[in-house]
Amino acid sequence: MKKTLKRKLILLGIFIILLGVYTLLEPFWVQLVQLEISHPDIPEAFHDFTIVFLSDIHCGPYFSQKRVAGIVDKTNKLKPNIVLLGGDYVHRDDPRYLFEFFSEMSRLDAEYGVYGVMGNHDYWMSETLTIQEMKKSNIRLLRNEGLWIEKDHERFFLGGVDDLMAGHPDIRTTVAETLDDDFTLLISHHPDVAEQQSTDGVDWMLSGHTHGGQVTLFGLWAPIIPSSYGQKYRTGLVQNGDTWVFVSNGVGTITPPVRFFARPQIIHITLRHEAQ
Repeated sequence: MKKTLKRKLILLGIFIILLGVYTLLEPFWVQLVQLEISHPDIPEAFHDFTIVFLSDIHCGPYFSQKRVAGIVDKTNKLKPNIVLLGGDYVHRDDPRYLFEFFSEMSRLDAEYGVYGVMGNHDYWMSETLTIQEMKKSNIRLLRNEGLWIEKDHERFFLGGVDDLMAGHPDIRTTVAETLDDDFTLLISHHPDVAEQQSTDGVDWMLSGHTHGGQVTLFGLWAPIIPSSYGQKYRTGLVQNGDTWVFVSNGVGTITPPVRFFARPQIIHITLRHEAQ
């Protein structure tokens, strides 16, 4: 009986150690998520138009410049038409990480450009320096504003709002010039914006911030989620009225630098014109 109990305790100990090791390895196991967005308002010229969405990279002591370079290389190999960035570019308040991050992000290659929004960590790092480095890296900051992406005399609207925690997001101002039959894609670092402001006129919203819970109960539930709406915006696709919100797990981590059944993600999006 004692030998059986001892054997079980040894096996339990080994299992716990393996789980601990796995939480340290999962942050390096980047998942490529294929997402199709079909909508009748997507112009025919943008059928098969591709987007890469990256969020929450958190360059810092736990996510090196070399790893950022690897994410850039993976993104460029996908040959996206456009790259969108969801904020939280760095983790700690050392400007060195900000400079290292954007030196790599400046290599992103997309025919229709690279666009991004601010996250709470970007404000906490330095609003001024973040905006400066985005500009130097040819990344267009969208802060309660947007622009028309045009192709073959057709267009869709791309907007971005300010961060909810550290800034002042304003969806209404951002999409003010759009009409009901325009396809409108919005970037918001924090998904809670979709609950706290009207998303009228927004067809799809891309967000991050929650890290998929970062540490979960085998992908089913997370004890800590930085959202006021519980598990709703932990990860994946959520419908909010007429707006679809996609929440990425992000790429990096905050402290501690572990993940458990919340793999880091690169989101590869393909637009589809949906015939009416």
